[in-house]
Amino acid sequence: MIFSTKKDKKYTFIEAGEGHPLVLLHGLMGGLSNFDKMVNFFSEKGFKVYVPQLPIYDLPVLNTNLTTIAKYVIKFIESEIGKPVTIVGNSMGGHVGLILTLARPDLVQNLVLTGSSGLYERAFGDSFPRKNDRSYIRKKAEEVFYDPAVATEALVDEVFSVVNDRMKGIKTVMLARSAIKHNMLNDLPKILRPTCLIWGKQDNVTPPEVAIDMHKFIPNSDLFWIDKCGHAAMMEKPDEFNEILYNWVKDKI
Repeated sequence: MIFSTKKDKKYTFIEAGEGHPLVLLHGLMGGLSNFDKMVNFFSEKGFKVYVPQLPIYDLPVLNTNLTTIAKYVIKFIESEIGKPVTIVGNSMGGHVGLILTLARPDLVQNLVLTGSSGLYERAFGDSFPRKNDRSYIRKKAEEVFYDPAVATEALVDEVFSVVNDRMKGIKTVMLARSAIKHNMLNDLPKILRPTCLIWGKQDNVTPPEVAIDMHKFIPNSDLFWIDKCGHAAMMEKPDEFNEILYNWVKDKI
């Protein structure tokens, strides 16, 4: 299916299909293309899929944090959709989904987390961002996946351009620090919406222990594993990911 990116004064987003609204939230180094295969699959399965571009690099420096991004998504849902949705969040996008669900449970029918931050994660470390060192960026990008070949040249180029843009680099670090500070452990028992956890068994960024703890503390949650898969399951094992999610969500809408 061919889909296009829509732009208005406030939002840039993909919209495809008809049916129950599915809102896909990308991670810190992610973008709309991370969800291409999800958009194709679910837009043909009775879902209206939305993928908003999160304003990671557009916020004022002092407001560059996860709470501000969650408020942005809340306004997006209110203005563009206007009814409860199923949130699917990867990495930082999952963390935003948790914050959003706590703040506005009336807007969330179901929550889906994959490789979500919120408890702890292993990021680039103290040496990030290391400018002009493409081999280092490639190595770090490959570590996100079980199969390093998933880290294409285009993906490495995107990360490299962020690292070498001073303001984007600053905001990336600020959001990473915001994620670490905004620990959700004490809030997880308050997440009362049906929650699906889909995790790569070989996730090196948010390791399996994160999924186990989230499953333990989120009351109405189900946990599914994908083997030979890293931090971005919807990219690395899209067919398996989509089937797991579809079978879980189809009876909850």
